[in-house]
Amino acid sequence: MTQIGFYHLTRTSLTEALPVLLSRTLESGQKAVVWCTDKALLDELDKALWQVSTPRWLPHGSAGIACPDLQPIWLSMGDDHPNEGRFLFLTQNRECAEPEQFERIFDLFDGHDETAVAAARKRWAQAQKAGHDLAYWRQEEKGWKRAR
Repeated sequence: MTQIGFYHLTRTSLTEALPVLLSRTLESGQKAVVWCTDKALLDELDKALWQVSTPRWLPHGSAGIACPDLQPIWLSMGDDHPNEGRFLFLTQNRECAEPEQFERIFDLFDGHDETAVAAARKRWAQAQKAGHDLAYWRQEEKGWKRAR
């Protein structure tokens, strides 16, 4: 089954937390896919990723560019992953209908938004029922702490 990590954002925004997680993904030799629900966030993430220089530069692409299969990070509002990325990052309470397509899923949700927290709990219960390998990560003063 797919390993699904729920990432409870309590200290930073998605645009601050995501580049660090994506950098680790690339360092591990994996490709990533980031699914958003709206163009405004996709554009915000695109801009944020181009501005990252530390811990590393994060090359990426989205719909409309040539050679999407060559992109180490793919940003999308759809359910596509033309780069064949095995690590999926879900934002804005997105769900994945076929989690088995991915080795690992990172479900990032805003801990200051009660609606987002409730939706994440629902996704957790569904994933648990489906038998996936689950982990809960809470943002701490420095980094992430795994909890159960």
